[in-house]
Amino acid sequence: MIREYIRERLSWISLVIGIHGLFLFVGYLDSSIPFQSMGYVVFLSSILFVVFLVTRYYKETKFYKQLNERINDLDATSVLQGDLPFEKMTAETLTDHMDVWKREITANNIKVEQEKEEMLAWIHEVKTPLTAIHLMIDRVEDQDLKRQLTYEWLRIHFLLDQQLHQKRIGVIENDLYIEPVDLKEVVFGEIRTLQSWCIQKGIGFDIDLQVKEVLSDSKWLAFIIRQLLSNAVKYSSDGDITVSSYEISGEKVMKIEDHGVGIDAKDLPRIFEKGFTSTARKEAANATGMGLYLTQKAAKPLLISIDVDSTVGSGTIVTLTFPKRNDFVDVIGM
Repeated sequence: MIREYIRERLSWISLVIGIHGLFLFVGYLDSSIPFQSMGYVVFLSSILFVVFLVTRYYKETKFYKQLNERINDLDATSVLQGDLPFEKMTAETLTDHMDVWKREITANNIKVEQEKEEMLAWIHEVKTPLTAIHLMIDRVEDQDLKRQLTYEWLRIHFLLDQQLHQKRIGVIENDLYIEPVDLKEVVFGEIRTLQSWCIQKGIGFDIDLQVKEVLSDSKWLAFIIRQLLSNAVKYSSDGDITVSSYEISGEKVMKIEDHGVGIDAKDLPRIFEKGFTSTARKEAANATGMGLYLTQKAAKPLLISIDVDSTVGSGTIVTLTFPKRNDFVDVIGM
């Protein structure tokens, strides 16, 4: 702040130094004026100016220090109290602008919440006809047509489900209910949803769940597994997808392994970024880039660690490491 203040008052300082120099120059040229006396006057004047400058520094920078400390606080009216006329004008102007900004922010927040609620209501409304369409598809006798319709229905279902969870994920902490979750029930439930798609692509599942129960939230864990399984099916052409769970060093681990196209090494660090789609997979052309992003966002409050190991042409292994009961103590007070 001292450097900024000196820079701000540089014109004043230069003026005083210039005047002192002028006095000394006049005393030097004019023999009728004792040069020593003139130097003494300049010396005393310089001391007074330095004292004045220091005093004004503490007085004038107090307001700006307060302003700088509250730079990110919209409610700065309690500290923006200037003593000098220009400081009072600045404080009043900032206060008026902050009031306007706060009203606009409040109005925008209300609008966003309304749009969010309308979107959620729309998604729930769409699910009703979507369910009816699924029942109609079940009555289709042409098996090829039925598989194609089921696949397209499944795509719409997943997109709506993804959108629904995207809207809820901002307040996921309010929606969590941590309890022992039957891992087998969740996995098989999601596999049943993907069954028609898997049949169409000739993909099977090899299930080996040594760990039957994990501590998590059933709804959000199902969402995470749904995203990972759908990715495994989407990027595999045939063969089995292996889903296994086991315990190692006291930690419960679940693995989902496919033998699909894999992920390029340069893409691996970015797969959880919002909107990122593969630079190599042709299947990613129509992808939203939100699946793995939302998966990571949902896993974080559940204290689930996700690791991805992949090689192009050899498939992908996704490892979920579940937390221990003690890990949730600080989060939910279990």
